[in-house]
This record gives sequence, C-alpha cells and structure tokens, in this order.
Amino acid sequence: MDANSVRSDMPQRLLRLLSLLQGGRAWSGAELAERLGVSARTLRRDVDRLRSLHYEVEGTTGVAGGYRLAPGRDIPPLLLDDEEAVAIGLGLVTVAGAEESALRALAKLRRALPARLRPRLAAVEGTTTAVRRPDASTVNPCSVAALGDACRGRVVVDFDYRDRRGAAEERRVEPHHLVSHGGHWYLIAHDAARDDWRIFRVDRIEGLRATLRRFVPRELPVSDPAVFLTRRFASATHLHTVSLEVELPAEEVRSRVYGPFPGAVEAVGEGACRVRLSADSLDLVCQYTAVVIALGARFSLDAPPAVHERLRAAVGSLADGTAAPPDAANPANAAGPAGPGGAAVAGGAAERSGSSGGGRAGRASGEAPGGRDGSARSML
Repeated sequence: MDANSVRSDMPQRLLRLLSLLQGGRAWSGAELAERLGVSARTLRRDVDRLRSLHYEVEGTTGVAGGYRLAPGRDIPPLLLDDEEAVAIGLGLVTVAGAEESALRALAKLRRALPARLRPRLAAVEGTTTAVRRPDASTVNPCSVAALGDACRGRVVVDFDYRDRRGAAEERRVEPHHLVSHGGHWYLIAHDAARDDWRIFRVDRIEGLRATLRRFVPRELPVSDPAVFLTRRFASATHLHTVSLEVELPAEEVRSRVYGPFPGAVEAVGEGACRVRLSADSLDLVCQYTAVVIALGARFSLDAPPAVHERLRAAVGSLADGTAAPPDAANPANAAGPAGPGGAAVAGGAAERSGSSGGGRAGRASGEAPGGRDGSARSML
C-alpha cells in the first residue's frame, strides 16, 4: 500500500480517530464521539472507513461497547500528524544513553514521513542538541524495553547486578518504574530478599531474565517515582557525609543554590535549616559545602577530618590571596576564573554504604567570609 496515497485519501477526522486508536487502549463509542465532536452514527461510518483501508478495528463488548485497533502482521503505514512527527524527532535527537539506536530510528522516520514533513524533521535534527554529561552511561534499548514490559506486566525479574565497586550479585526484584536522571537510567524495584525498595543502574544490570511469577504492585513511599529517586539519593550515606545547620530558611537555600543540588535541605525551625551532603567523592562534598557556606549566613558544620582539612586549606589560600594579591603584570601569577562547578551524585548514589568516612572531627561554627568577626579563617 502506498503511504502517500493512503494519507491523501484520509480526511483529518479519520487521522485523528486513527491516532486515538493507535494509543493501544480500548475506547468506548461515547468517548471517541466526544473527542472527535461527531455523532455516534458518524463515528460508526468513520470506523467502517478505516476497516475498508485494512485497519483492523475491533469492536469490544461491554455495557456501552467500544473500539480498539488490533495488532496484525500486515499493518498499514504509520500515520503521524505534524506535532507527533516533530515530538518524535525531538525525542530521538535528545535521547540519553542510546544515541546510536536513536540515530538509526531517526533515519527510518525521515524516509517514512511524507515530503511536506521532512523539512520540519530536518530542521529539528539539524538545529537541536542536548548537553551530554561526560559520565553518562550507555544502555541497551532492549534492556530498557524488557524492564518496561516487566514493570507494566507486573512480572518478577532476575538479573546479575554489579555495584559501584564492581562486585556482582544475583538479584530477584519486583520492578516498579524506570527513571532517567543525571545521564543514567535507573530501575526502582522492591527487593523481596531485603524487604525494601532498591534502586539499580540499568547499565549495571546483566543477564536479565523474566520469571513466570507475577506480583501485586506495592505503593511507593512517594507517589512520584522521580521524587522518590532524588530523595533516596539525598538520604544515602557514603564515604564522606557533612551536615550543616544554616541560619537561612530552607526554601531560600534551595533557591540560591544554582543547578541540581546533591543533598537534602530540611527546615529546623523558623529561619533555619539543616543541609546534609553525602558522596564517595571528597571533591564533590567539599565543593557543595563551600557553596552553602558562601551564601553568607551563620552556620555550624559537622564533617569528617578530611573535609575540615580541605576547607581550612581553601580558607587559608583565600586569606593569603586577599592579603597579597598576585602580580597583575605577570599572567603566570594571576588566578584565572573558576571553571564550572556543576557536579552530580555518582551513579551508585542509591546504594547504601556502611562507611562513615573516618569518623567526625567535631563541630565548627562561625560567620561566612565578611561576617562580624571579619576573618575568613574563623569559619572552620
């Protein structure tokens, strides 16, 4: 069947009806008639027209009856309206973790579209890009699809999982949801052996096997899977953990820290909050601790010795540099501008660690630079 001739022979209302049926669900006649703005009699005629074009539209039984599009071996050409074609193109151009497969799909979509839509897709493809994270992982689209099928079908799955240290362990879980975050794909699942929710990086899953067991889905502690993921990351304990009590409202801290913040901010009274940071990276913890201190409010700091030492050294360098500025005539002595400080929690942020990072060095408190005591060194 020639795709262009089929499209030219279908009025916009039929295309709209077909678009609704291609969503995979069964529609009642009343729902379809309301969405299309037609009578039940006109709807029946449109359904008969689609059947005459070899689309297998099935009638469903029930109180009101309805329609659905049956999958078949001989499926007529895929019909997309302008917005759908551009949306698919945008998704394929900006997809993370499966770029090679996305480019192949984009090339096929380009060939399948009618001539009038190809320039719009070419414009999207040629002028749209996404910032790639240097640490972004690559996933097998088939693995993502298989996990998605298991989530939707409520099928228990087995797989071998490599943690961030490279150790592999067999796991059996009830898959709940897939979330893309920070350049990685994550599976949220309930681990029956541990009787708790766990988060797995999809690129570390190997040997995925669907079992014959089905499960009744459990309710997440948080209704939004993305919120659950980020909160679990923020509450995880890693090698270096810092806690700051800051004399600023929690909402002000959140709004004044730019970009994604790899920590938890919790109100602890009127006009004050507690900030918790934890990561395996000492650099990351120190960078974001300094970011919070630089907000200029009074604070108290509870951190491991390594964090205290790093921050004291930075404060000392800052004080020395302020007292004796580098020779402006000598470029070798001039300090260049700081590079982008954006960082995100390492991929294994959801995996718990019992290490506390060498213990605490006690609490330190003081003014931020420029405070009433007039000394940057007194911070730590």
